[in-house]
Amino acid sequence: MLEDRLLTWRFKNGSRQALARIYEKYESLLLTIAGAILNDASAGEDVVQDVFLRFAQHPEALRVTGNLRSYLAVCTANLSKDRLRSRRQVHRGDDSVADGIDRLDPLTHVLRLEQTQALWRAVIQLPVEQREVVVLRQTAGLTFKEIALALKVSINTAQSRYRYGIEKLRTSLNGEFE
Repeated sequence: MLEDRLLTWRFKNGSRQALARIYEKYESLLLTIAGAILNDASAGEDVVQDVFLRFAQHPEALRVTGNLRSYLAVCTANLSKDRLRSRRQVHRGDDSVADGIDRLDPLTHVLRLEQTQALWRAVIQLPVEQREVVVLRQTAGLTFKEIALALKVSINTAQSRYRYGIEKLRTSLNGEFE
């Protein structure tokens, strides 16, 4: 957290290396968030690049009042949601599911890949509002208060979207993981 504050301060005072370090530190998390919301790894990469491009062009746009990680996660989720709205359709591919799987023995690798694909398929079936809250909570680790503020909804709404999303995931995945 202290490093994030220092990086933010350095970037706002003209250090491009600070922005590069922020990017390096949070790229993986932000790609996961954007990819999950958009169901498209390539479009997710575009979103993350656009988030950082906007900051690079306008350092004053980086207005972090709390946690940098949460701030970037929300910016990425919002831009992903905007792209999703503008596309008016969600692609249903599973191409990028295995991106984060480490090198494992072949059987473990196949089992994890199948589980990851099943989870992605289930997450993509969630309504966008529920998917967004589940991804922000589970992937970015945001609190319900942070999610509510970011999405401009009440905490109760954020919690209920999460609860309904998790219930739908449980129902969808019932019996797939043993």
